[in-house]
Amino acid sequence: MPIPRTLKSRLDHEHVHYDILAHSHTNRARAVAESLHLPEQSMAKVVIVKVKERFITMVLPATTKLDFQRLRGMFGTHRVRLATEEELAQLFPDCEVGAMPPLGTLYGLPVYVDRSLIGDEEILFEAGTHSEAIRMRYWDFAALVFPTIAEFNRPSTASC
Repeated sequence: MPIPRTLKSRLDHEHVHYDILAHSHTNRARAVAESLHLPEQSMAKVVIVKVKERFITMVLPATTKLDFQRLRGMFGTHRVRLATEEELAQLFPDCEVGAMPPLGTLYGLPVYVDRSLIGDEEILFEAGTHSEAIRMRYWDFAALVFPTIAEFNRPSTASC
């Protein structure tokens, strides 16, 4: 599956330089970096959460997890949960489920970026498919989506 037309059209319309990186099919952001022989910390992952009645795009390092306690405090509610696969399919109809790009504004969703990513020169993320990623300058990405910057990650614990 090629990258979604919605994504490609927006990047091309804005004259943003980006690279499309083909990789082996994978369902995990960390595995994308591994497949591309890049450091895991260079990969951003997208998690869609539902806060009360609104969906929000959360962008954080692939090596971390969402801190739901922080999210509840940030949004002032206990009604914070992950979007279901069915909801993801409806929100991102031209993307493979679980491979949403961090350009949530293209799909009508606000974008929050974890503070730990803003110092990076580039951002690498899944391009709407499980076999292609996009690499672009972080500040070009930020100029496209005008994200809210916050701290909402916690280090991922190693699993045995």
